[in-house]
Amino acid sequence: MQSQSQTNNVRIDIDPENAEQGLAQLVMTVIELLRQIVERHAIRRVEGGNLTDEQIEDLGVALMNLEEKMEELKNIFGLEAEDLNIDLGPLGNLLR
Repeated sequence: MQSQSQTNNVRIDIDPENAEQGLAQLVMTVIELLRQIVERHAIRRVEGGNLTDEQIEDLGVALMNLEEKMEELKNIFGLEAEDLNIDLGPLGNLLR
């Protein structure tokens, strides 16, 4: 059994490069999750028939622009789509 003084002397060596990449991956995962939620909500609104043709067009353009920006950011951080899909164990994957 370790004494209290031995336990307090344990240090965690964190590589700043890995920490930055991990943080970028986490932030991008949250953004992708939100993007998918917004996209599903937009599809429900379109299917609900409550939008004008102009609103549908604007919504489509906005979603395409958002997806394009996500691809750009994934390239900047060296991430692939599967890097953003966190495995939640028995619950399955986070993203569809």
